[in-house]
Formats: sequence, C-alpha cells, structure tokens
Amino acid sequence: MAEISSPKPLTVAMYAVGALLVCALLYQGIRESREEQPIHSGKAAPAFSLEKFEGGKLSLAELKGKVVMLDFWATWCPPCVAELPSLVKLADEYRGRGVVLVAANRDAPEVAREVIAAFMHQRVSGLDHRVVIADDTTADRYHVSALPTLYIIGRNGDILDATPGFSTEQDVRAQLEQALR
Repeated sequence: MAEISSPKPLTVAMYAVGALLVCALLYQGIRESREEQPIHSGKAAPAFSLEKFEGGKLSLAELKGKVVMLDFWATWCPPCVAELPSLVKLADEYRGRGVVLVAANRDAPEVAREVIAAFMHQRVSGLDHRVVIADDTTADRYHVSALPTLYIIGRNGDILDATPGFSTEQDVRAQLEQALR
C-alpha cells in the first residue's frame, strides 16, 4: 500500500503567504472601488476632448444641448460587450430627441485600433462614429474604477446619473426618459 506523504512545512507556509497576499489585494481593490465612486448627479461633467476612432476629436462642449450617454467600456469586458448593443439601440431610438452615445473605449492604447475595429465588425455595427479613445486622464476625472461605467449627462452639461457596472436597457431607458423631461 502506498504511503501518502504530508505536505512539507515550507510548502504550507508558501501557500499561506500566497493566500494572505491574494486576500490583501482583494481587500485593497474593494476599498479603492468604494472610495472611488462615480461623480454624483447635479455636478458639472468634466470637460473632455478625446480622439475619435474614425479620426478627429470630440469634445463635451460640442455636445452641449444634447443628452449624452457616456459609456466607458472595453472589448475584453464581458458586461461591456453585453451592454453596448442596448446603448446603440437606445441612442438610435432617441436620436431625434437629442440623445447621443459616446462610447469611451478603455482598451490598451497600443492595441486599441485593431481590437476595436475587429470588435465593431463582429459585434456592433454602426458603432464606429460613436467611439472615442478614453485616455487615463479622462477616466480619472470621471472616477472610472469599474467597466462598464455609464454616465448620463444632461443638456446643460450636468451629470444626471452614473452607473458603474452593467446597466439594463430598461434602466437606461428610464434614465433617458427622466433626462428628456
């Protein structure tokens, strides 16, 4: 009969230290995400001038008078991928009422163009003219600590709502209806 050897004390200690490090990192991430909440409604939306995927720049000032859905997302983020088609649909549906979608991509800058192009071709048609490359400064100004993060910005440039994490089409529709009143 084969003997089962017990783990060596050094191995157990290494696993324990590894588990403690993982716990510490998780704790730090949770603490930081709680501290870094989205900007509250009623505050002025931070100004931005971002590079458009198709070329040129897009600034928040250009969108004054419109209701803006500013969505921070990435192609590698499953909730972002699930949410984006609904946002495109709602932007198309509400376009005549002055709603615009700005899809602020957070993919790594060195791969963003190729990854975004492939993503749009495979997943969401008609998104290209709404995509901007969101730099770290803009993400920091908007307190983006989770993807997706959706901001609804009113016609006057004030933040009406901010949602970190996945938003359902029904929730976003309600936010837009409120913004259009």
